[in-house]
Amino acid sequence: MDLATIIGVLLAFGALFGMVSMEHVEISGLIIPAPMVLVFGATLACGLAGTTLKDAIANLKAIPTAFTGKVVPPASVIEDVVGLAETARTNGLLSLEQEADKHDDPFLKKALQNIADGTDGEELRILLEDEIESNASTLRNASKFFMGLGGYAPTVGIIGTVVSLTHVLANLSKPDELGPLIASAFVATLWGLLSANFLWLPIGGKLKKLADLEVARQTLLMEGLLAVQAGSQPRLLGERLRAMVPPSARGDAAPAKGPKGKGKGAADDEALAA
Repeated sequence: MDLATIIGVLLAFGALFGMVSMEHVEISGLIIPAPMVLVFGATLACGLAGTTLKDAIANLKAIPTAFTGKVVPPASVIEDVVGLAETARTNGLLSLEQEADKHDDPFLKKALQNIADGTDGEELRILLEDEIESNASTLRNASKFFMGLGGYAPTVGIIGTVVSLTHVLANLSKPDELGPLIASAFVATLWGLLSANFLWLPIGGKLKKLADLEVARQTLLMEGLLAVQAGSQPRLLGERLRAMVPPSARGDAAPAKGPKGKGKGAADDEALAA
């Protein structure tokens, strides 16, 4: 589970309440039900109006994913693919059907099953590319939905402030009440900006990032498994897959040292040459 979104949201609200405390602002003056109901209710209603009911429900169900989404490191993917390459090299491609039963990932299971069934490489690539795009569409649609909410919320907050200010103008004959009324009028704008920047936009951004990471993971798997099907040598396959990953994301350990300070791979090559 990646905790970045949870930590970020908590720090954002913590900074807000830290400022409130330092400015000696009454919390009760900021948590007013009427503007909060308008901002959250109307924002969600506007988002619903811009999509279908089925998609809106699916998008809302994606909220926990933004906070608990799992990020699989590329090194783990490469390790799994190299292990499958060694199995296929030793026992043949048909053995991958048994390997498919050992994994819970539907994408990996489908790819291994098709390889074991003898599916043509080009046809398998097209199938897996379509699967990758289809899998990513759910999170990407949810991301667009929440980014849209982030656009609606500030405007809805302004609408709430305008409505409250009309109430203020209707009570100009009571100057002793104008201060509190004006202060409460701007609470709607506060919650519109706050919900957009502390909730909706971060959730939308995180879902997009998770979709991109999942596409990258499945693409790495696809290229690796197609190479396994083509009979690539496991060690070279591992190097090829690592080359596809940005250096900052590889998480490679320092190469083990062989004799005379040479890398382990170099030492192994010399041993083979001998």
